[in-house]
Amino acid sequence: MDGKSIARLVPGLALCTVIALLAIGLQRVEEHWAGRPYLEALVMAILLGTALRTLWQPSPRWQPGIGFCAKTLLEIAVMLLGASISFYAVRQAGFGLMAGIAVVVVLALGASYGLCRLLGLPKRMAVLVACGNSICGNSAIAAVAPVIGARSEDVASSIAFTAVLGVVVVLMLPLLVPAFGLSETQYGVLAGLTVYAVPQVLAATVPVGLVSTQLGTLVKLVRVLMLGPVVIGLSVLARRSSSAKPGLSLNRLVPWFIVGFLGLALLRSLGAIPDAILEAIMPAATVLTVVSMAALGLGVDLKALRQAGARVTLAVTLSLLVLIAISLGLIRLLGVA
Repeated sequence: MDGKSIARLVPGLALCTVIALLAIGLQRVEEHWAGRPYLEALVMAILLGTALRTLWQPSPRWQPGIGFCAKTLLEIAVMLLGASISFYAVRQAGFGLMAGIAVVVVLALGASYGLCRLLGLPKRMAVLVACGNSICGNSAIAAVAPVIGARSEDVASSIAFTAVLGVVVVLMLPLLVPAFGLSETQYGVLAGLTVYAVPQVLAATVPVGLVSTQLGTLVKLVRVLMLGPVVIGLSVLARRSSSAKPGLSLNRLVPWFIVGFLGLALLRSLGAIPDAILEAIMPAATVLTVVSMAALGLGVDLKALRQAGARVTLAVTLSLLVLIAISLGLIRLLGVA
């Protein structure tokens, strides 16, 4: 990339960065006054970007940088997330529970996708909602979006509605403990299988007990590991459905950032990534993700978002209820005490 190309990126990149910094600042304010963020910076960035887009239409001068943030920076952020995953979490979970988590993810993906299509959502939107609901919420949506070529509107609305419902789940899920007579172990498995983000798992399980917190976090981490195979599978399906010629190379079949994601996960599992480096990688990945979400917000057409709003809300809600039902079934089937 020459100097002229870099210069074209500067306006949009600077705009997205400013929005991201403002979103991070608002999250810090939430943490100070409420103890934890009810709306993460990632969601704040989308909302701020969307609000700005509503008031002002970016001219072509801004578009190269905005597009760079929405695609390239997002792919880099997804790759860096691999450094937070250790394959040894699979061994700790045990084969029965590990297989059960995989089954729950697959069933939830199919059920969520089917519900979304029945409700009239477009295919790409249905995939985003299904992956966000079944694996790890915002992170899964962000990882899947570039693989399937999702529109900014679809990504932003999926994340927005998933984020809102994620807060509701954190607040309401503990009520299932007395309702279903769940033990701390059972509730930990349920929280790990249904709550969207790791920090939200902590928020949902700490009030119930230490065992719930430890097991819920472990189950959630194993569930996050499903993101790699799912994204690779979607990449394969996307290539097969395209007009690509046979004889594809690996880098054409599997996106480079997914290869990087799995490579970093392997290095982390082998202990090749020191804690000091990991402590630098994860904040960088978080900031890049927030910047990319600001770019996605700037690409949102509120008219299209309003049209899809009711259907997306219903699809996400029903998908979550199905996920909870499947998870409770797994707990009973495995005889988790």
